[in-house]
Amino acid sequence: MKPIIRVEGLGKQYRIGAGRPSYATLRDALAGAARAPWRVLAGGGEEETVWALRDVSFDVRPGETVGIIGRNGAGKSTLLKILSRITEPTEGRAELWGRVASMLEVGTGFHPELTGRENVYLNGAILGMTRREIDKRFDEIVAFSEVERFINTPVKRYSSGMYLRLAFAVAAHLEPEILIVDEVLAVGDAAFQKKCLGKMGDVAGRGRTVLFVSHNMQAIRQLCSRAVLLRGGTVTADGPASEVTELYLRDVPRASSIADVGSVVRKLPPDPSFRLKEIELTQDGEAAERVLSGRPLEIAIRYEVLELTKGLRVYFDLCDSEGTVLFRSFHDERADGVTVMEPGEYASRAVIAADTLAPVFYELRVHAGIYNERMCTPAEGVAIPLAVEATGRTNSAYLADSFRGKLAPAIPWSVERDSHGG
Repeated sequence: MKPIIRVEGLGKQYRIGAGRPSYATLRDALAGAARAPWRVLAGGGEEETVWALRDVSFDVRPGETVGIIGRNGAGKSTLLKILSRITEPTEGRAELWGRVASMLEVGTGFHPELTGRENVYLNGAILGMTRREIDKRFDEIVAFSEVERFINTPVKRYSSGMYLRLAFAVAAHLEPEILIVDEVLAVGDAAFQKKCLGKMGDVAGRGRTVLFVSHNMQAIRQLCSRAVLLRGGTVTADGPASEVTELYLRDVPRASSIADVGSVVRKLPPDPSFRLKEIELTQDGEAAERVLSGRPLEIAIRYEVLELTKGLRVYFDLCDSEGTVLFRSFHDERADGVTVMEPGEYASRAVIAADTLAPVFYELRVHAGIYNERMCTPAEGVAIPLAVEATGRTNSAYLADSFRGKLAPAIPWSVERDSHGG
């Protein structure tokens, strides 16, 4: 079968530093001439190049749903921008056959001065659809996006969540042959993320081709039959989604031990609003060099808020050895509404009660993000290994019966003679 997407030897190089762009305008030339003497005095002026992608090749068949995965900076978004014809490759080629709808970031393809209604028709026209074709799908698009009340409002007044809802609805309902979706779903609420994943599944079920970038490996496994792993701008694995996601999970930024977490935190990329400073795990007031199941585990997350921030959420996922999230807990679980945090240093603490963890291997992944806007830490979080040793309340008469599942909470029971028995 002829592929619907063919990528051959694709490479993208960027110039960084003081180098002059190959497409410099008159204004760039005048500004460069003015800065030249100062660059000489400062000892600068040499340009540097970096390859975001190098020698990337793969084919996608019609009707395939392919996940593109990799750590931050692996080249995923650059690849999708080339496939969406937003930027040109430095070398190699990418060929696509059919109409392409892309959703690479919130509001991509929307004109801020136009209303939601006008942007639906604009995007449909860009995809080559007739007005009659757009009319046929319009009510369905608006209903899915849940922005009926604001459909005649300029989108510059939309929140990021409203942008996301309408943009995804347009991309998914205007029947492109190829749907390209970047990890924008990270800014949506859980219910809408589930709705979007369901819609992408429907699109794929109708024989359309979907390329999906996400750090959510459960979503990749659920939606995609195949995954491509990028590392350092090159393809390092291409195969069944279950196998390739397992390779990715081994590459999550993690501490090799609890004691090593500080060095991982110090290497995190900067964020304008938030800086993670320290993650500390203790039991009975002492550093948890090893985690004992019979004692409470205290998690202290220290961080700095760099500017007045609304909706900042610090949280952790407790995952099993396969990367499945067993539960998630936010620092503002019991707040009355969206929190506003002043600049300053903070410590958020949580306690996992004694006799909750089973004697198995876990990963604790610490995250921070601004609700409905962006992540402040890498999407995969900071992963800390927890090897739990069995102690505490296990009935010693049944030590051979060691299986307790992936969690082993101490659930209160009572036993009494049943006076209503027959």
